[in-house]
Amino acid sequence: MKKILMIAFALVMLLSIASPMASAQNVDVGLYILNLGKFDISTGSFTADFYLSMKCDNECSDFEFVNGRATSVDRIIDEPNEKFYRIQAALNSPVDLKSFPFDSQKMQIILEDKENTIDKLAYVPIGKESGIDESIAFTGWNIDRWEASVAEHYYKPYDETYSQYVFNVDISRIVFNSFLKTFLPVFFIMMVTMFSFVLDPDKITTRLGMAGSSLVAAVMFHIAISNQIPPVGYLTLADKFMVLTYFILLVTFILNVIMLELHERKQEAKLMRMHRLTEFSMLGVVPLVYVLFFVLAFIF
Repeated sequence: MKKILMIAFALVMLLSIASPMASAQNVDVGLYILNLGKFDISTGSFTADFYLSMKCDNECSDFEFVNGRATSVDRIIDEPNEKFYRIQAALNSPVDLKSFPFDSQKMQIILEDKENTIDKLAYVPIGKESGIDESIAFTGWNIDRWEASVAEHYYKPYDETYSQYVFNVDISRIVFNSFLKTFLPVFFIMMVTMFSFVLDPDKITTRLGMAGSSLVAAVMFHIAISNQIPPVGYLTLADKFMVLTYFILLVTFILNVIMLELHERKQEAKLMRMHRLTEFSMLGVVPLVYVLFFVLAFIF
């Protein structure tokens, strides 16, 4: 009798341990993007049109988008353990502008079950049913790669952890276009300033006027660049570039003011010596400073 009771107790314990495991299920998820809408750099918002397939061990449950809302959902296959949708959704992703205008961004589609925690349901990516349609043309950006993965998200107030299916699309700006629009105009502004050093010392007031005009043009251009992106709490690559430009223009002003003072004091020997030192050296030093800036920026 004692042995029978022990066996019965052991069976009850095994059933109690196995029952939660039996209720847990895997959901195979595939996501194929048909179209991507404009990526708004100020908010990180975009629209996506895609197919979503789900294959469940048991009955499939409802899901939701963590980082947005579905604007339309068409059910193509609606079986208890298999779902296939065509979905259009308005979504949001975090924006990192530290490398602007050469920045890269992640466009994310994040799914999560509405009710079941990770001990009851876990997502599994289906690689062969996921991807991006080759016909997509994303204006102003390069589509570098995509990746489907699974993450765990813990909700501290509720002490619950949910499985999340995360589909990432990595995009980057077109480097040549970004360079032409952001940096090339400043280089021409600086070239005008550097060539002012070739003028004779008796035209020092003209040189100061050219430097002042370049400073005004640089400030206005910096404002135009800043208006392209939202206010952020850090300096972007473009901001650092413009700070360096302001510093070079400040050095140019200081040199010209010193030369003007020497001219006013009739110290022609010192004036000519300083003129010979800066006449062509500035044309070599300033481009070298910019080259070092870009090399250090891309390394670090």
